Amino acid sequence: MLRVSLITISVIAGYLSLWPVPIEPVAWQTPTDTGLTGVFAENSHLAELEIIVLEDTHGPEALAIKDNVIYASTREGWIVRYNENTGQTDKWVNTQGSPLGMAFDANSNLIVADAYRGLLAISPSGEVTVLTDHINGQPIHFADDLDIAEDGKIYFSDASSKFGAMAFGGINAASLLDIIEHGGHGRLLMFDPQTNTTKVVMSGLNFANGVAIDSQSQFVLVNETGSYSIHKYWLKGPKAGSSELLIENLPGFPDNIVRGSEGRFWVGLVSPRNQLIDKLSSYPTLRKVIQRLPAFTQPDTTAYSHVFAIDQDGNILTSLQDPAGLYPTTTGAMESEKWLYISSLHAPNLARISRHSINIP
Repeated sequence: MLRVSLITISVIAGYLSLWPVPIEPVAWQTPTDTGLTGVFAENSHLAELEIIVLEDTHGPEALAIKDNVIYASTREGWIVRYNENTGQTDKWVNTQGSPLGMAFDANSNLIVADAYRGLLAISPSGEVTVLTDHINGQPIHFADDLDIAEDGKIYFSDASSKFGAMAFGGINAASLLDIIEHGGHGRLLMFDPQTNTTKVVMSGLNFANGVAIDSQSQFVLVNETGSYSIHKYWLKGPKAGSSELLIENLPGFPDNIVRGSEGRFWVGLVSPRNQLIDKLSSYPTLRKVIQRLPAFTQPDTTAYSHVFAIDQDGNILTSLQDPAGLYPTTTGAMESEKWLYISSLHAPNLARISRHSINIP
């Protein structure tokens, strides 16, 4: 009996030490989590969201708006439309992939960052075209979010050049691998429709995510989910071609970032920070061991609703939360004339709240 036990222990120890996993964790020092304090003090402003039912789809991860119609990308591949005037919803186009960030160009094409297919354009009639899915001869594995500058250039994030969404089990599984490894595989890319070329703008990001350009196209913001931070890359002026850290040490994992009115940008925190991930940041070997454990024991998102707005200098303008997380994994927010729409990675429906009720001018 003792021999059997020793053999079992040896097998388990060998598995936890030697079984191959896809990650090669990098040691880093996570900033101390100050939690929901100060400008991020806990509140319940999102506790009374209005729900808009989406039929047979879920996870309206990213949003776009045109002519009072809200467009939402869902986990089933559908771009769903919601008409603010009539209250009607419909499934418009299926990208046959995993659509994430979206924005309309000057010709009313809906440009989509599809995690499986690359950068897409959907014409007003619903025709889907791949704009780019390679860079320097290599595939783009995880197109995530985008925005379009006034000159028509499309800036978009490649969340991870190593852990592709399709190859590694979908956007959730791939994102967790990239964040746990912390290997700096994320990039900000730019596609120029005039020359049909794609180039790297920024690299070395830990899960590059949300992308937003200011109204004058002076700079582009990009969220670095795995490092709890937001970067600013200058497109014009004396700093053009350089970047700076706009915000660091956020209390959660930043997902999308969307330009609003009055010079503000909306950011979604898809989940509060995970204490285990933070504590193991400087212990790459232990992170590798954890990756060998059953999936249910590994770090995952926490149900908590949280979006906030910043100005162009990174000052926090407002923070909207729901500790109960009734509308979980909030990826971002988008303004219409009267409403603030909230997007989600996993929620079954779309949500919104009156701008007047939360004092948003």
